[in-house]
Amino acid sequence: MLRQLLAAAAAVLAVPMAQAEVAGTIIFVAGDAHVAQRAAQLSATVAEGEMLTTGKDGYIYIKTVDNGLFILRPSTKARIAAYHVDRVHPENTRVKLELLSGVARSQSGEAVKQARQNFRFNTPVAAIGVRGTDFTVFTDQDTSRVAVISGRITLSGFGGGCLPEGLGPCEGGGSRDLSAGQKGQLLQFRRGQAAPQLLSEGAQSPDVVAPPRSDEPVGKPGTASVTPAPINFDPQKSLTLQQVAGAGLNGGQGNGKTPDTVVTAPPITEVSPPVVVVVPPEVVVPPPVVVVPVEPTPPIVGPVEPTVPALPATPELPDSKIVWGRWQPVANRAVSVDFVGELNRNGKLIAQNADFALFRSEGKAFVLPERGSVGFTLQASEAYIHNDNFALPTVVATLENGVLNFNFDKRTFATSFDLVSANERVGMQAKGVVVSDGRFAGENRFINPGTNISVDGLLSSENGGTAAYLFNTRLGSDRTVYGATEWGKPVTK
Repeated sequence: MLRQLLAAAAAVLAVPMAQAEVAGTIIFVAGDAHVAQRAAQLSATVAEGEMLTTGKDGYIYIKTVDNGLFILRPSTKARIAAYHVDRVHPENTRVKLELLSGVARSQSGEAVKQARQNFRFNTPVAAIGVRGTDFTVFTDQDTSRVAVISGRITLSGFGGGCLPEGLGPCEGGGSRDLSAGQKGQLLQFRRGQAAPQLLSEGAQSPDVVAPPRSDEPVGKPGTASVTPAPINFDPQKSLTLQQVAGAGLNGGQGNGKTPDTVVTAPPITEVSPPVVVVVPPEVVVPPPVVVVPVEPTPPIVGPVEPTVPALPATPELPDSKIVWGRWQPVANRAVSVDFVGELNRNGKLIAQNADFALFRSEGKAFVLPERGSVGFTLQASEAYIHNDNFALPTVVATLENGVLNFNFDKRTFATSFDLVSANERVGMQAKGVVVSDGRFAGENRFINPGTNISVDGLLSSENGGTAAYLFNTRLGSDRTVYGATEWGKPVTK
């Protein structure tokens, strides 16, 4: 009887342990590195929920159970909060990584690529979702920065419908996308901001804050066609690499198993005599004396009025214009807007999604009317339906029955249209606020029943009044819509 009770108690105690699945295996470790309270060791497994930490010289490379890669660079604290892989039913896969501080790199594994909607990378202030992606992240308690090596990510600050407890990317007016095609750029989110900022890489890049080792897979953030060199997953080869790399990282002790290799310079067998250089004294030659004749003062003829040149007239700035288009090829359609060129021409990036970018050109500032209402007619539009399964083609969609109305008394807008493809017609709608410089943004579609798309747009005075906005939304659990619209012919109401 006692034996049965002890066996039952052991079974109960074993239940919590069984819930923590193995997330991956350490394939390389160097310097000061720990898993939970134990020193990180080569070939050791890492379970869900275990805290991973590295010191100033520490590195950990983890091969996940679906052949992905999770790398911690020096002075980093992270955790694999969840890594449940269901290869039979990929929709049940759940993966969540957490970077608490420092710099880490995530390369999606096979299971994540099949269930991107269930992958989440959290920092203290933001959520990152992916579409088959390799990216690096820096974070502290107030700021996160993300650079993309390949693929595309979605970055959103926590708040509204985006919660740390969630899975998958947060989408809405407060989210921004970044692709490897946006060379030399990164996304930054600071605590308290409404949405992430698109910035140029520099000293703030994660790869500059904590540079990668030479054995980390090759890749440069911002390149569209980088294929990272596969890391050596052979533990024995990694062990040899660790012994060599350990010199100088562990106080000259390597990994504690094999002595470090010491390279000694050969002795000097001959010393050349010193070379004595005699510098002659400098000869100073006095300059010749030049006699300047004094010109006689001309007689005073009379007062002369000074001539004041006329100042050139300041040309009046033209109205700022709306520029939008595809910043990367979509469905065999070429790029239609020069992303870098617009920035170089002092254009202001207003909004961006996975397919489109919206700019305001340099020019006279837009003045928002204080009173009245106006409606616009849909002039041009594009939309594409992307399937999370990249094996399925992107679907070209069209927009019909477009409506866009502004109420300047209340500084609000409302819009709606039908999204039409070969197989379906879906009604889309949004409402939100307008600010003084003509920008407008939709309410969070996750918490407002009257909104099912995320909208970011702009008003302009060109051609008597023009508007444009970018939008995105999800169709079910496996498809994402990205689109752009242009509106004209305003009618006062």
